[in-house]
Amino acid sequence: MNSPYQINFVKVSLSLKKNIIANYISQVYVTGVGILILPLYIKYMGAEAYGLVGFFTMLQAWFSLLDLGLTPTIGRETARYHGGSMSALAYRQLFRALSLIFAGIAISGGGGLWLFSEFVATRWLKVTSLPLSEVVLAVEIMAISVALRWMGGLYRGVITGSERLVWLSCFNALVATLRFIAVFLSMWIYGFTPVVFFVHQLLVAVFEVTGLWLMSGRLLPSASQLPQSIGWSFNPVKPVLKFALTIAFTSSVWVLVTQTDKLILSGILPLAEYGYFTLAVLVAGGIMVISGPISSAIMPRMARLHAEGKHEELIQVYRNATQLVSVIAGSAAITIAFCAEPLLVAWTGDRGLAINASPILRLYAVGNGFLAVSAFPYYLQYAKGNLRYHLIGNVIMVIFLIPAIIFAASHYGGVGAGYVWMIINFLYLLTWTAYVHHKLEPGLHLEWLLKDGLAIYMPAFLVGLSTLWLPIESDNRWVMFFYVASVGLTALSISMMLSSSLRNAIKLKLKSDG
Repeated sequence: MNSPYQINFVKVSLSLKKNIIANYISQVYVTGVGILILPLYIKYMGAEAYGLVGFFTMLQAWFSLLDLGLTPTIGRETARYHGGSMSALAYRQLFRALSLIFAGIAISGGGGLWLFSEFVATRWLKVTSLPLSEVVLAVEIMAISVALRWMGGLYRGVITGSERLVWLSCFNALVATLRFIAVFLSMWIYGFTPVVFFVHQLLVAVFEVTGLWLMSGRLLPSASQLPQSIGWSFNPVKPVLKFALTIAFTSSVWVLVTQTDKLILSGILPLAEYGYFTLAVLVAGGIMVISGPISSAIMPRMARLHAEGKHEELIQVYRNATQLVSVIAGSAAITIAFCAEPLLVAWTGDRGLAINASPILRLYAVGNGFLAVSAFPYYLQYAKGNLRYHLIGNVIMVIFLIPAIIFAASHYGGVGAGYVWMIINFLYLLTWTAYVHHKLEPGLHLEWLLKDGLAIYMPAFLVGLSTLWLPIESDNRWVMFFYVASVGLTALSISMMLSSSLRNAIKLKLKSDG
C-alpha cells in the first residue's frame, strides 16, 4: 500500500503539468536568449555600458522593497477566489484597492529614483569613459522603466493565481524577444549607446505592462454581474494585511540577502569590472530561473489544495516538485560549478574574461544550487497562509549574511561575496529547512532530504567531480561547448534515473504506448 507521502507523478493533474511545461519552455527561452546575447552587449556596447545594464537589473530587485507583499498576496487571493474561498465581489474590491496602492508606490518609487539620478551617476557609480550626461539620462530612463515593470507585478499576480501560465509563458517569450533581440535593431539604427538601449527598454516596458493589464482584465469577474458596486475603499486590504506585511518583510529581507553584494560592489568596482561581475552572477542566477516555473505552478495549486482540505495531494505535489527541481536545477548547478571556465570560454570566446569571472560563477552556482532546494519550505508555508517560520529564518539569515557580505565584498571583491553566499545557503539548507518541516509536517523532512534531494544531487556531483580528472583545455568555443554539454547531459540523465517520480512517469508512458 502506498504511504501518504509516496511520490505518484500520475496524480499531478494535466493542467499542472501543462503549466510547468509551458513555464519551462518559456523560461528556457527567456533565460537562454538573455544569457546568450550578453557577449554581444559587451562586444558592441562595451563592458562599462554593460555595467549600467547590470545596475539596472539590480535596481529592479531593490525596487521590490516597495512591494509591501502585495504581488504574492493578489496571486494567493486569486487562487483562493478560484478555489471557492472568496466571493467575486470581495475579490474585485481587493483588486481595486491594491491597484490604487500599486499606482501610488510606482509613482513615488520611480519619482524618487529620478530625483537621485544625478547623484547615482556622478557619485555612486565609478564611471571612467562614458559621458556623464549619458549616464545621468540612462538612470532617469531606468527610473521610469523600473516603475512600469514593477506595476506589471499586480497583473502578473492575477494571471498566475488564475493558473493561466501557458498564456503568460508565451507573452514572456515575446517580451524577451523584444527586450533582448529587437534592441539590436534599435541600436543598429540609432547607435550602440546606453541611452538608445534604455529608451528601447522603456518602450518594451510600456508594451509589457499594457499586455498584462489587458489580460488580467479578462480574468477578473465582470463588474456588471456583481450584487453591488465595487466602490473605492482600502478596507478590503485589511483582512490580508497581516499576510501581506509578513511577505513584505520577508521580501525585504530577501532583497537584502540577494542584492546587498551587488549594491556594495556597484559602488566599489569600476563600472567595467562590475559588468563582468554581473555577467557571472547572472549566469549562476539561471539556476534559480529554471526552478522558477515549478514554484510559479505549484504555489497557487498548493494554496488551492490547502483551501480544499486535500492534504495528501498537497504533499504529493510538494515532493514531486522537489524532485523535479533537484533533477534540473541540481544538474545545472553542478555542471556550472565544475565547468565554469569552459562554459565562459564557450559562451564569450574570451579566455581572459573566463579566467577572471569563473571563480565568482563557480561559488554563486553552488550557493544557488543549495538555495533552489531550501526555498521549498517557503512554498509550503505560502500555501498554508502562515509565513512565520520563513520570516524568522530570513531574519536569522540576514543577521549573519549582511555583515559577512559587507566585509567580504569590501576586502575580497566578488570572490569574497561568492564564498559568503555559498556557505550561508548551505547552512540554511542544513538547519532551518529541517526545523520548518519538523514544525509543519513532522516526519517528512528526512525522507524529503534524502530521497527527493540528496539521492539525486550526489550522483550528479560525482559526475562533476570526474571532470577534475578529465580536464580539457582549448580556445575552440565549440570544443568547450560540447564538453560542457556532455557533462551537463550526463549529470541530468543520471539524476532523472534516480528520481522516483520521473521513473514512474516514464514507466506509465511506456506502458500506455505499449
